[in-house]
Parts: sequence; C-alpha cells; structure tokens
Amino acid sequence: MKKLLGLVFLMLILVAGTKLSSPEPQNNNTLEGTWELVSFNNYDGNDVVSILPATDGYRQIKMYYNGKVMWTRYVPTDSIEWFGYGSYTATDSTLTEKLEYMSASMRKIANENMEWHMELVLEGNMYSQIFTDEDGNRINSENYKRID
Repeated sequence: MKKLLGLVFLMLILVAGTKLSSPEPQNNNTLEGTWELVSFNNYDGNDVVSILPATDGYRQIKMYYNGKVMWTRYVPTDSIEWFGYGSYTATDSTLTEKLEYMSASMRKIANENMEWHMELVLEGNMYSQIFTDEDGNRINSENYKRID
C-alpha cells in the first residue's frame, strides 16, 4: 500500500509540474501560410472601380513557405490547367514572385524572366497583390484570405 501511495504522490507531483501550453498563435503579419482567392478589384488610378467575387466553383490557392510560393487554380468550366511554383520575396509593401515551374497555359502568358512585381497590402488574415503598369498606376488586384 505504501508503494501505491508513493506512486500516486509521484504522479501528482509530475502532473502538477507539467506546463500546459497551447499552439503558438500564427503571426498574421506575414505571408507565410495558405491563402484562398476571394475576389478581384479593378482600378482607375488608386480608386477601386469594381470588385468581382470569385465565381462558384472557381478556386485559387497560394502557399507561401520558407521563401517558396506554389499556387493552383481550378475553374470548373475550363479544362486548362493553371499552376506554378517558384520563389518569392516580400517587404511591407511589395511582393515579387519568380516562377521556376508552371503549367503550359501559364508559360504561354508568362513574361520572359517569369517574374512578377506587385504592390502588397497585408492586413491580418487578408492580403491583396496589386498589379501596376510601367508608370506605377494600379490596374487590378487579386484579394486573398488566410485559410491556414
């Protein structure tokens, strides 16, 4: 009986000394994570002139981890494949993606160096990548929400 009481006492000490912890909250001030496209904006100068939600069934996902980006797009009414993989760099206000590998459909419209420079607006669990013309005028954007 003494051994049993000693064992119970030892277990209580071990349990009492155990630190309960929850997962660290995700830093929402970073692109690191998985994102889903929710809408597009069209601009006239710096003004948004239209907001277009993603259509039913349309799904575009981007993943940013350890300096790498991977994305895929599914359009239920289209049999063309859209995906890409490469590296990215981000600052407080800019996002640059340089693809190394992509679908044939993406390669047809890619620029020569397969690199895209965009304005970045990151606010909590939402971000926008804004495409600009050669004079820095906003053209359109893709708007994403964090899903992981």
